[in-house]
Amino acid sequence: MKKLGFLSFGHWSNHPAYQARTASDTLLQSIDLAVAAEELGLDGAYFRVHHFARQLASPFPLLSAIGARTKSIEIGTGVIDMRYENPLYMVEDAGAADLISGGRLQLGISRGSPEQVIDGWRYFGESLRDGETDADMGRRKALEFLEKLKGEGFAEPNPYPMFPNPPGLLRLEPHAPGLRNRIWWGAASNATAIWAAEKGMHLQSSTLKYDENGKPFHIQQAEQIRAYREAWKKAGHAGEPRVSVSRSIFAITNDQDRMYFGHESDRNDKIGMIEADKRAIFGRSYSAEPDQLVKELANDEAIQEADTLLLTIPNTLGVDYNVHVLSSILQYVAPDLGWR
Repeated sequence: MKKLGFLSFGHWSNHPAYQARTASDTLLQSIDLAVAAEELGLDGAYFRVHHFARQLASPFPLLSAIGARTKSIEIGTGVIDMRYENPLYMVEDAGAADLISGGRLQLGISRGSPEQVIDGWRYFGESLRDGETDADMGRRKALEFLEKLKGEGFAEPNPYPMFPNPPGLLRLEPHAPGLRNRIWWGAASNATAIWAAEKGMHLQSSTLKYDENGKPFHIQQAEQIRAYREAWKKAGHAGEPRVSVSRSIFAITNDQDRMYFGHESDRNDKIGMIEADKRAIFGRSYSAEPDQLVKELANDEAIQEADTLLLTIPNTLGVDYNVHVLSSILQYVAPDLGWR
């Protein structure tokens, strides 16, 4: 049994072929799709966070709205760029969203990806400490976020407060019990995956990672997952860690599918540069008739290693078509691979 969710980048553009032409369209359709995905029996609704782009950027209002409209589906991010965040304010926002959803938040956080603007976090009032890189800053903020999520008091109370205080140091409110154990780290390298395991975070691995040995993407990703699990075990954490991988997977079941994805060109891994000095490998997409799709996916080592698979969706094509995309995977692909 594998958990299946969708991952939306939340694009919008005033394009005649798009169903999501405005920010309002994307936000409202995201809520509707999460509700529909829960009705289909999907396990998770996840959303990417990008700043300075026509994409989803402020996750907590959206996650709260979805939490109020659904009852069982996991709600998460993949990922929040911690370079932009105030960790304490984020604890409050995340706590509220988690309580609204009844404890279903699964937050993916990370250092973040290459940006739309140069050092965009500076416009948010963030700055580096002496000798710190932006990656260091992202990890520092992540650790502060994790620490404050524990719900332990740390702030000296005012001796003359407006309202009575409980005894001792004060914590941030609202506190969401258990949320600290539902934080994931998006890792692009083996080293950051190991770091995430040591810090007690679950692992999100996307459709790209740094090319560390020249092997096919799915093999490198499977090696990353195994290194992460070994580090988790060595750290002595209680419980089993969770691991998600993302994939673009489309079952061709009708002429509309064939028109959109029947001629997919991304059937092979690609090599590129996501930063000036970082060679990355991008995993292939999967698009085929269900029988062929099952055969191809069975050979993806990283999917076999992960307990959660996030299906990246073409959100601009609208709710109805994406419900069809997801239901086709559930009906024609998941059972034959033992995912259901």
